[in-house]
Amino acid sequence: MAKIKPFKGIRPPSDLIEKVACLPYDVMNSEEARKMAEGNPYSLLHITKAEIDFPAGFDEHSEEVYSRSRENFIKFQREEVLLQDKDECYYIYGQTMEGRTQYGLVAVANVDDYLNGIIKKHELTRPDKEEDRMINIRYNNANIEPVFFAFPKNPSLDLIMNDTIKNKKADYNFVAGDNIGHHFWVINDVNTINSITEIFEKEIPFTYVADGHHRTAAAARIGIEKRSENPDFTGEEEFNYFLAVHFPDDQLAIMDYNRVVKDLNGLDKQQFLKRIEDKFEIVNKSKDILKPGKLHQFSVYLDGEWYLMNAKNGTFNDNDPIEILDVTVLTNNVLEPILDIQDLRRSKRIDFIGGIRGLGELKKRVDSGEWAVAFALYPVSMKQLIDIADSGNIMPPKTTWFEPKLRSGLVIHSLEG
Repeated sequence: MAKIKPFKGIRPPSDLIEKVACLPYDVMNSEEARKMAEGNPYSLLHITKAEIDFPAGFDEHSEEVYSRSRENFIKFQREEVLLQDKDECYYIYGQTMEGRTQYGLVAVANVDDYLNGIIKKHELTRPDKEEDRMINIRYNNANIEPVFFAFPKNPSLDLIMNDTIKNKKADYNFVAGDNIGHHFWVINDVNTINSITEIFEKEIPFTYVADGHHRTAAAARIGIEKRSENPDFTGEEEFNYFLAVHFPDDQLAIMDYNRVVKDLNGLDKQQFLKRIEDKFEIVNKSKDILKPGKLHQFSVYLDGEWYLMNAKNGTFNDNDPIEILDVTVLTNNVLEPILDIQDLRRSKRIDFIGGIRGLGELKKRVDSGEWAVAFALYPVSMKQLIDIADSGNIMPPKTTWFEPKLRSGLVIHSLEG
């Protein structure tokens, strides 16, 4: 069963929350972060992407940047931009997007649960990205940003969370510049805290990494590292835990995660389309955007036109948790055999576009001339994600895109206790 615990969160006073809170570090580049934090000395980006405090082009992985992150974290606490709660608490974090609100429990998850498979993952990670977040955690001795977990819906926990949401005023309640609403409650009642902990210990068999595999892996590796430095550890020290927001699986929706490719691997347009038609039936063609409307349906944007196509029988296996995925169908039938992209994790000829940007972003990329062709996919379901995690399989790279993203800066977990 899953082990979580409350913690003494480090967070902004309510009058500064809108200045501190920001998007997570990995959804923007350094220049975008610099613009977002411009004129705002309180933005958490000064900690999560401290290269913005240096001239443009400065190496974001340099020791100076990580040291500046630590300096800013200390400064924020010294100047009471961030304050630590006196008692261990759980927290509820609600997000509202386009009229739909999802509520997650903010808690610290257990490193052993990750090592033992109680926390299930569905994606591979890149060592360089893990190392970057490990260094950030190491320098700050804290989980600055949370990871995004899902868990099987639990009626008992729903009752507790709904009671807090309905009967207690939110400690934070604001709408960010991207029109996403953020709502945050502190749970400091001891009996309620004990009930939540017990529900997880007795009724939640597994949790699932929805978004944030690199942060999760980095946090677990830091926990192992600190254990080696503290051979008398009991398992209850704060470094045995890391920050996560746990959402019931029935509240979450996954968006499409699309692809653009730089070239047609030496083929002209007609040759490429002829190869495509070996495995797919083109059912529509238009100058206007065509969006996939069901599983195994794709749209292709090429040379100013959209093509809607259905995968033919034999290109997928709906009885296999990996072969049913449209990212697998596209890879096996187009990206590898036609476009010769053999390693999606490392190839520089492919890029991945989150569905939040819309299919217009695919058109923009191709029309710019930098990319030759774009592929839009039907989104993966939560059931597919959980089936893959439960079966011990790993999804292909860049399969799921969750929105809204967790806002960073609402609460931080110190590894010092």
